[in-house]
Amino acid sequence: MLLLRLGLAVGSLPRLPLPRPPIPPLLRAQPSRRRAFFPLPLSSRRSPFSASAESMAAVPPVARKVPRELVEHGDVRVDDYYWLRDDARADPAVLAHLGAENDYTAALMSDAKQLEDEIFAEIRGRIKEDDMDAPLRKGQYYYYERTLTGKEYAQHCRRLVPIDGPVTVHDVMPTGPDAPAEHIILDENVKAEGHDYYSIGAFKVSPSGKLVAYAEDTKGDEIYTVFVIDAESGQYVGQPLKGITSDVEWAGDDNLVYITMDSILRPDKVWLHKLGSDQSDDTCLYHEKDDTFSLGLQASESKQYLFVESGSKNTSFIFYLDIPNQSKELVVLTPRVDGIDTTASHRGNRFYIKRRSGEFYNSELVACPLDNVADTTVLLPHRESVKIQDFQLFENHIAVYERENGLPKATVYRLPATGEAVGQLQGGKSIDFVDPAYAVEPESSQFHSNVIRFYYSSMRTPPSIFDYDMDTGVSVLKKIDTVLGGFDASNYVTDRKWTASSDGTQIPMTILYRKDMVKLDGSDPVLLYGYGSYEICIDPSFRGSRFSLVDRGFIYVIAHIRGGGEMGRKWYENGKLLTKKNTFTDFIACAEHLIENKYCSKEKLCINGRSAGGLLMGAVLNMRPDLFKAAVAGVPFVDVLTTMLDPTIPLTTAEWEEWGDPRKEEYYYYMKSYSPVDNVKAQEYPHILVTAGLNDPRVMYSEPAKFVAKLRELKTDGNLLLFKCELGAGHFSKSGRFEKLREDAFTYARSWAIIYYVRERNASPPTPKQRWGICSFKLGLSQIRVARGVVAKQNCISEAKLFFDFRETLTNNALPLS
Repeated sequence: MLLLRLGLAVGSLPRLPLPRPPIPPLLRAQPSRRRAFFPLPLSSRRSPFSASAESMAAVPPVARKVPRELVEHGDVRVDDYYWLRDDARADPAVLAHLGAENDYTAALMSDAKQLEDEIFAEIRGRIKEDDMDAPLRKGQYYYYERTLTGKEYAQHCRRLVPIDGPVTVHDVMPTGPDAPAEHIILDENVKAEGHDYYSIGAFKVSPSGKLVAYAEDTKGDEIYTVFVIDAESGQYVGQPLKGITSDVEWAGDDNLVYITMDSILRPDKVWLHKLGSDQSDDTCLYHEKDDTFSLGLQASESKQYLFVESGSKNTSFIFYLDIPNQSKELVVLTPRVDGIDTTASHRGNRFYIKRRSGEFYNSELVACPLDNVADTTVLLPHRESVKIQDFQLFENHIAVYERENGLPKATVYRLPATGEAVGQLQGGKSIDFVDPAYAVEPESSQFHSNVIRFYYSSMRTPPSIFDYDMDTGVSVLKKIDTVLGGFDASNYVTDRKWTASSDGTQIPMTILYRKDMVKLDGSDPVLLYGYGSYEICIDPSFRGSRFSLVDRGFIYVIAHIRGGGEMGRKWYENGKLLTKKNTFTDFIACAEHLIENKYCSKEKLCINGRSAGGLLMGAVLNMRPDLFKAAVAGVPFVDVLTTMLDPTIPLTTAEWEEWGDPRKEEYYYYMKSYSPVDNVKAQEYPHILVTAGLNDPRVMYSEPAKFVAKLRELKTDGNLLLFKCELGAGHFSKSGRFEKLREDAFTYARSWAIIYYVRERNASPPTPKQRWGICSFKLGLSQIRVARGVVAKQNCISEAKLFFDFRETLTNNALPLS
């Protein structure tokens, strides 16, 4: 069953990295006529860190200390910055502190803003703004999304299919003057007016094609409102459904099934809604009372059944709703058994189930009759070296998505006619891919066809949509992203390397660089990215923004570390709970490999991770701060112990099976030993940039705020420590397609500038006054406030150097560019 888990709700989802962006309009890339970007020589280029009046007035904010004792298992922790947590996001003192951090970052980096704008313009300049994606034929219509020049959001469109007939890989939607007219069903740009944030979490066309249900979020908190509209007129039908997840499905043309959340944003109830009725009259089909389980919703490809999954990190069980018979009750398909995880779909007279257990940890694929779910037939057995990731059913075929040797693969099998006996699958056709490392994902397809659609890209191959004929094996490219600005894939190298971790386990890495820009002699800069949690696979997909670093001589590396799912279920299990530290030592091993093999030096190594990958950043910074020049921690999950001890925080109870339940002593002390906030100490750290979102429901803004506050208190260096909190966004930053690019531009500009313009200094570490002082400075009259007391001094112009003793670090005496 094709599961698009990024659409599930907060309580059922992990702390995620940025998802791959929606498939943008795809056209063939043009050959490059652009020369490589070479930075200007130092004599002609101003340092991004040259002193200005604005940046000289900046003072690093120091949070006040309000000690709070946290006691568990007789162990006392003192949290001086607990007060930064405000669930209402309204405390004036908290907002003032976040504002001060933002002002400090903006002021200190004001001279890097020009570089940020330059990189942003480059990234945006690679995008063909006025375009459309590959139309998908469903019923009587071709459906597609269109983007317009200068517009942040997409239009959802359709055209009538002029001549009915079977779907083929050679289908082309007519667009000429004699073709059926384009109809805009929904324009997100119109809906987004008046909102700082706008995101569509679901767009579902009814079986008849007459209605559309869409879910919108206008805050970034991932709490959605569902509207139903007439697909032709755009008029609203009935009243909106409020306070739900992005999971919504049609149960016929007159009913919707949706999921709501409890007070900690855990999806706990599934509802049946009759169009035209009030939401208060809806029928609750199931209430999941176990707070370690969350609900998800998925329609079968046949559209005959809806499946409701109740799952934890280790166990799941499934109910189904019979749509043709207009059932109003859920029926158990797979019962709850601890340690067994199932997903299901339907074809003909059978359910098809992917089943994972302790014995069959990489999953097996089975089928059973609709009326006898205990009578299972194994279609694909469990294999130690191959993990069954997912499957997709068609009228005559099944497509199975697997992972082997760290890479995704897709195999298509023909199925017996409906009603005939099924047995072990044989004679599958593998779909071949050309890059040494790549990403491939299934896309929506027509059940009653022989055509499967999939998305393919690599770090040097732009996003591409292919239609594959499952009978003939013919594959047709339907769209490929236009990458403007003279992009030429032949200028770049992608490679795959392996290195041994501290316990001897071989860890894969994917590497991208521009072959005419690197020397591979240790002098090149590297940005090393890592995640390593929730069994999520960080496959090396295309991201156009990376080339603003790569075209400046950076080598971009993804470390496929344990805790992720790249190498199968055991890869994940050996990077969670009481083996979580493998994630960190794997990443450190990758960094050491890059240095030892002359990809870079310590002085040219930047690291980046987001969300649970931000936890990775915090952990390795505490463990090996000497190994890195700079780190970027995006919305980092860094206060692990405090968060996982508080069941009132979203995600906590659902994630005890991921990190451990610290109410149990063994887990408490293990988690304490790596939790970044609990392990900040008096030592030198590299340059650090931390980001957060005020409305983030997955990683509360206060976690990175506390991490930064404690670093300011204890670190003994004069390196940069910057914190930027988006006050109008959530976990995934801004919502507009161009606004999102700003985050990459902001990060890349600072990474590049730090590598090339910040020199090491041999000066003494900051004094206690420099670490603890909170200064407000006016020429001629100033005052210094010291955080641990009431110390006031007048006429402190002589102390103005306190603003930045490390201004000596941020100087025009930069590192050479080669």
